[in-house]
Amino acid sequence: MPELVDKNGWTCVAFGDVVQLSRDRSSDPEDDGFDRYVGLEHIEPSDLKIRRWGDIADGTTFTNVFRSGQILFGKRRAYQRKVAVADFDGVCSGDIYVLEPKNERLLPELLPYICQTDGFFKHAVGTSAGSLSPRTNWDSLACYEFALPPLAEQRRIAKVLGAATNLAHRYDEAALIAERISESLLFQYLRGEHLGDLVHDEHFGLYSTRLPLTPVGDLLLATQYGLSEPSTSGGKYPMLRMMDLSDGLATEEDLCSVDLSAEDFERYHLEDGDVLFNRTNSHDLVGRTGVYRLAGDHVFASYLVRLKTVVERFLPDYLCAFLNAPLGRRQVMRFATRGVSQTNVNVSNLRNVLIPLPSIDYQQAVVEHLEYLRSARRANQGRSLDARKLVAQIANEFLGGPR
Repeated sequence: MPELVDKNGWTCVAFGDVVQLSRDRSSDPEDDGFDRYVGLEHIEPSDLKIRRWGDIADGTTFTNVFRSGQILFGKRRAYQRKVAVADFDGVCSGDIYVLEPKNERLLPELLPYICQTDGFFKHAVGTSAGSLSPRTNWDSLACYEFALPPLAEQRRIAKVLGAATNLAHRYDEAALIAERISESLLFQYLRGEHLGDLVHDEHFGLYSTRLPLTPVGDLLLATQYGLSEPSTSGGKYPMLRMMDLSDGLATEEDLCSVDLSAEDFERYHLEDGDVLFNRTNSHDLVGRTGVYRLAGDHVFASYLVRLKTVVERFLPDYLCAFLNAPLGRRQVMRFATRGVSQTNVNVSNLRNVLIPLPSIDYQQAVVEHLEYLRSARRANQGRSLDARKLVAQIANEFLGGPR
């Protein structure tokens, strides 16, 4: 963090004194040479980098033009804290403001960090109007006041902020590499590609005949639907729901609770190694699977199904990895039935999903590799989060409002 500075030379300015709203438009983005568009859904909260976008060739109604180096700020639901620095040219949603320095009083590198400060977001949220989808407006943002350092001090602060941001991005890249290695390992080892003797099955695709293709149901001791009991505030037992599965594990970050009789608790309480399968959810999320490894007494809700494996033949973590991988998910979704707003997978159909079955030693080696890569990914994600917290701390201290 920069050393403490004397702010006597700083001046209080309105945002609109040093920042302007770009009003460049394109009525035909593809004809004008643009190939990417950005919507609010493509900007991640508190992440200055644009990591996703849409292809204009697929069609878009967006007309707001942005250029590399300009700042994209989500004016709708500003509490989501969506700010990004464009590193390519494109068009964006009308719910995104395209911002740039108005004059040489503000260093361009500093603008995104001003837009990320708590003071700026508090002002944006406080000036938003609308109940279901509140939006702030440019006239209100332009009135936001903050202390502007002299250019020499701006360069000093921007250098530190940029270094911390780049460090966070490097950790993000390391986490992504670990994830890609994990996906590649699964693709190869679930098929048994390295074993040779590959044949093609109409439902599974290529696999090695050294790994006999086996219905998942033949490897399960039991399947069980969860509780239909409504949650109760302050209930005796924490209850896992469909949103409590993440990264191949059951989590307890946002649990509800329920009161049960001793008999019902005995029937629905979870045991170490239980596999939880999300049978009903949106089309994108149905089929999400996690292994229960939590301490304590937990039960599970109705949209989850408990799968108990024959552990001597089939490791629960291997089943979970398979069902979450594209090779397993593709089969699961073949059985999925769509409703008006949700998609369902029947458990009897889940039992028909085919998996090339290796030895327990083989499964254990794959699971250990995956756990090592998951730990590496999480460690880098944690380091990235720490670097972002440092960025926020510096930005709020030096750029967060009037002096």
